[in-house]
Amino acid sequence: MALAIAHSRGLDGLNAPPVIVEAHLASGLPSFTLVGLPDTEVKEARDRVRAAIVNSGFEFPSKRITVNLAPADLPKESGRFDLPIALGILAASGQLPASALGAYEFAGELSLSGELRPIRGALAMALQTREDGKSFILPEESAREAALIGSARILAARSLLGVCAHLADREHLPAAESASGPTNRPPVPDLADVRGQAQAKRALEIAAAGGHSLLMLGPPGSGKSMLAARLPGLMPDLDNEAAKSSAAVLSLVGQFRPEAFGVRPYRQPHHTASAVALVGGGNPPRPGEISLAHQGILFLDEPVV
Repeated sequence: MALAIAHSRGLDGLNAPPVIVEAHLASGLPSFTLVGLPDTEVKEARDRVRAAIVNSGFEFPSKRITVNLAPADLPKESGRFDLPIALGILAASGQLPASALGAYEFAGELSLSGELRPIRGALAMALQTREDGKSFILPEESAREAALIGSARILAARSLLGVCAHLADREHLPAAESASGPTNRPPVPDLADVRGQAQAKRALEIAAAGGHSLLMLGPPGSGKSMLAARLPGLMPDLDNEAAKSSAAVLSLVGQFRPEAFGVRPYRQPHHTASAVALVGGGNPPRPGEISLAHQGILFLDEPVV
């Protein structure tokens, strides 16, 4: 078959729109063309995919290869499209059953040896995948993160070869272990460690109970940062939906840790942080500290004058 189609996901903020990866093989001088508004990271997939296919024991077709990432008006970034591109080429060249690709969505960065590396935004993509009813094949580390969604069927893969064996029905990939909550939570500073500061403690308790903002004034060393760091310990754990939304934002920048699922984030940016670092931005846009503190605490400390 000269044409094969695989399915993946892009990232547009917290949304993960579907991306169709079309691989076409034609006669002519050997070449490898990527179209569909790819950025530099995606264009470099040509070399990663070629090496991964060869080092996994497959034959890289000596044909004119065109890979289209649709829709064409959606910018494509990062190495998450390496895996679906490789699978599309293998299916188009007849080394994989093309019909097996339709029941899955794929995302993963390939090393030159064919091993799969973790990607950003796995949890945000899994939130969208569960609505489509397809299984999602991800690198092992990213699959453990995405499995926190619970209702989506996430399969964990270590390599391109393992994914191909699953699609050829020779060896099945394991389902990623689902975690309903943190199993090894990082320690949270306790307000009981603070001696004195009775009025400040009372203010923290009221703010935590009512979800209020706090303005702390005082000279350096009076305990403002110490008290602020203990505010998350006064607040209840996040419920399941709130924990998912918070984790999805952190996943976009690769800062989510599965053991901290359900724990309120605490962000303390440096006072020299730029406006983009605080509110987000860049190209492609990334969330800033305000967004990363979603459902948690944002502590803004001013410089010493």
